[in-house]
Amino acid sequence: MGNWAEIHQRLADFERRIEDGFAVSAEERQARLETRSREWARTSPQDADDAWLEVLSFNLSSEIYAVEACHVSAVLPLPQFTALPGTPPFVLGIVNVRGHIVSVLDLRVFFELPIEGLSDKNFLAVLRGPEMEFGLLIDRVRGIVRIPRASLQAGLANLTGVRASYLLGVTPDQWTVLDGARLLGDPSLRITADE
Repeated sequence: MGNWAEIHQRLADFERRIEDGFAVSAEERQARLETRSREWARTSPQDADDAWLEVLSFNLSSEIYAVEACHVSAVLPLPQFTALPGTPPFVLGIVNVRGHIVSVLDLRVFFELPIEGLSDKNFLAVLRGPEMEFGLLIDRVRGIVRIPRASLQAGLANLTGVRASYLLGVTPDQWTVLDGARLLGDPSLRITADE
């Protein structure tokens, strides 16, 4: 019975030491709360959302690309497409997506990347803007991720020409983030019946 009394005494001493080590005075606690409140007031939810960029990341050839998720209306396996004669080489053709016709752009051709051919594993990412809609042929979907805007680099020396003109930035992991608004606003990417 003496052992239990000793164990209870040691536990009580241990609890007292823990409380003394972590205890803060009422003034210190109030000062910490006020400091934390001022920090939270400086960072509004809008500022926090603007600090991040939500993107759809995907593979093209052996490179990783991304485009702002707000411009992506659908991602689906590449449906059967119809080639269009007389269109630029980067236009793969047209597809029927939920009852309406969408042109499909092959960014591998557009960006002069190595082309490995099509397979049943290719996907279509449909980009939609106020005045234009088209699909991007992608090799593999990686997913939707959030990246800090501040981490984007303006560009890299090996990104020149057409890729650089549609660049939003490059991540520290070397993902090429495309400017969806610029792609959707480019009249040279508009495929009409006249072509």
